[in-house]
Amino acid sequence: MNTHPLVSIITVNYNQVQHTCAFLESLRKISYPNIEIIVVDNHSAENPESILQTQYPEAKLILSKSNLGFAGGNNLGINMATGKYLLFINNDTEVDAGFLEPLVSLFESNPKAGIASPKILYYNSDNIIQYVGCNKINPYTGRNKRIGYKEKDLGQYDTLRETELAHGAAMMVPRHVVDEAGVMPELFFLYYEELDWCESIKNCGYSIYAVPASKVFHKESMSVGKNSTLKTYYMTRNRLLFMRRNTKGLTKVSWILFFLIFSIPKNISKYILKREIDQLKAFWKGFVWNITHLTNGEKIKLLA
Repeated sequence: MNTHPLVSIITVNYNQVQHTCAFLESLRKISYPNIEIIVVDNHSAENPESILQTQYPEAKLILSKSNLGFAGGNNLGINMATGKYLLFINNDTEVDAGFLEPLVSLFESNPKAGIASPKILYYNSDNIIQYVGCNKINPYTGRNKRIGYKEKDLGQYDTLRETELAHGAAMMVPRHVVDEAGVMPELFFLYYEELDWCESIKNCGYSIYAVPASKVFHKESMSVGKNSTLKTYYMTRNRLLFMRRNTKGLTKVSWILFFLIFSIPKNISKYILKREIDQLKAFWKGFVWNITHLTNGEKIKLLA
């Protein structure tokens, strides 16, 4: 067994070259000896080529001719990657020096492991947990709960565990699993694509793991903003899209009724009371997208 198989580290930059540089700087301190680094620039307003190639020549840079979203950018990275394992990680993260070894060890010892995420802590937060595993997505609301979310990390979740979903901020997948399950679904563009991908990987017979011995620190929501209309739009649009793609029968009927009867009135009332009309428009736009982008009889099923 090769104790240090090649790991391809793929990150996507979009108008955040300063954070990408901080991320690359943290990679220079890791202990794992066999990596390749791939940075995909998703058509940033300012070309980061001169900065990245001058300061971090060890990174392979791909310049996309358009903004392909999270999935599309990562898929460009997949095309260049040559590693046995592919690590998809946000550029607004910094990593612990020994974060790769526990992830590689899991896959080298468990052939049924299909995707895994490290423990993710909020950056500069005194070790507050963002992710260390999560529960299954609720079949009615399209939401789920993260284990230990916003708790202080005292080692209470430090056992390797099988979990329902990986976290898109940092997730490792063996190359052969990507070849079998397919690449990330690009129709999502932003949010929920990694959750849909997890379902595809599970449908191929693989399991998902949270690996708390591996640690990553995340500067969350720097690219779109915590209360941006862009985030509201894509979260609404893609939550519904995810549910459409991953439910059937009575479960599908149930969540559609739940959304129409409860979610729509609740969100409309919330945004009106807060006088957040732009947020209301973004929410409604995300809903309408799913009405106007239905195929193979889905429109009849949804409206019936």
